[in-house]
Amino acid sequence: MMLSHGKGKSVVQFHVNGETREAIIRSGDTLLQTLRGQLGLSGAKPACGNGDCGACTILMDGKPVHSCLVLSIEALNKSLLTIEELKDSPIQKAFVEKWAIQCGYCTPGFVLNCHALLQAHPDASDETIEEWLESNLCRCTGYAEIKEAVKSVLDAEKKNPRLT
Repeated sequence: MMLSHGKGKSVVQFHVNGETREAIIRSGDTLLQTLRGQLGLSGAKPACGNGDCGACTILMDGKPVHSCLVLSIEALNKSLLTIEELKDSPIQKAFVEKWAIQCGYCTPGFVLNCHALLQAHPDASDETIEEWLESNLCRCTGYAEIKEAVKSVLDAEKKNPRLT
């Protein structure tokens, strides 16, 4: 929702992590810039700046997006989910348990992408998991641990529905 507009800037409201948050944006601000600079949500990481790596991944209306490619104004009236809201989630715990992190820079984007995968495909095949992981890059690991983290949550969900 846009509250006011003037001198090249607008006061807007975002729906982030279940809360309404206010920010002052310019027309060319990316969602990544607004999340980090205006809202203090630093989990989405700046990296490539052109949507190739996925370090800036967040969920917009439940779907993974590279926030470096989304203008802030495009996120109005959308539900945004950042890594800050997934603290202690099953997929985050699985990343730790399966050693699916090394330097950790790409981890927030991967966790959000995998969370969305689990929501969209509760019976995901190996091929589906691999397809979803293609939108994020990790320069430190070989993805095997990340796949194992996803599979462990899928297996746990089958044994105990509504875990995710």
